[in-house]
Amino acid sequence: MQPSRFAIVQDAGPAKLNEQHRPDRRSFPPEEYYMRFLPRLLMLVSLAAPLAHAELLDDVHQRGALRIALEGTYPPFNFKQGGKLTGFETELGELLAAELEVKPEFVTTEWSGILAGLQSGKYDIALNQVSVNEQRRKVFDFSEPYTISSAQLIVRADDTRQFRSLEDLKGLKLGVGQGTNYADLAKSVAGINVRTYPGAPEYLQDLASKRIDAALNDRLLIPFAIREAKLPVKPGAAVGPVANMAIPYRKNNPKFGEALNAALEKIKADGRFAKLSEKWFGLDVSQPPK
Repeated sequence: MQPSRFAIVQDAGPAKLNEQHRPDRRSFPPEEYYMRFLPRLLMLVSLAAPLAHAELLDDVHQRGALRIALEGTYPPFNFKQGGKLTGFETELGELLAAELEVKPEFVTTEWSGILAGLQSGKYDIALNQVSVNEQRRKVFDFSEPYTISSAQLIVRADDTRQFRSLEDLKGLKLGVGQGTNYADLAKSVAGINVRTYPGAPEYLQDLASKRIDAALNDRLLIPFAIREAKLPVKPGAAVGPVANMAIPYRKNNPKFGEALNAALEKIKADGRFAKLSEKWFGLDVSQPPK
């Protein structure tokens, strides 16, 4: 790849007029005065504008690192194995940083702090299966989608009840991750007793112990979570709409957005994304569920 063509524009400061040649405002009408100096004023404003909001892409290149926020407890997307961070999104983050010609700097934090930290400028992007919705679009810009998924129920292996939709869980207890879009989906159906948990391990344990009737999460996560938990639970019915997952970043950074999408598109086009997807899920996660 070619070196970055972007740089922060530095304002050289207002030029001082030679006292001997300073125009006398009283020597020509106000209209002529403003017409004479308006172009200079506009030029100074345009030079100062980039300093009011430095482009995120310039910041990333100057820093030499892409700060990536993720939970680190969300297998198979991002999690620690033997003390080392790994997973689908971890590897994707490494590929994206390489395409931007910087190093990946992963920061693990709780889900509740990811979007707040992103908004405040603590992180550059979030790679944590963040679904795109209108409320989030008001705060962030997003990359093109990189996974397409939907909500799916998890039930006990020996449960003979048939839960075909969230409506079937009215009056029953449903476990969800705290602060997730799945929690919002569950709470949108009146009559469900929604129980929130820090993550999948906790609600799967309660499900196996019959403290809740079902759980709700990402269909892509469920097979891995069940396999790792080694508990008598199984995937249930798919519920809710299909959702696009994309990479959020702070608004008003068009050059960064273009570079991020170009990197993602290249990774998809040359087959690296498909290889990564097959490794962690056994299918192409960029395609809608069948």
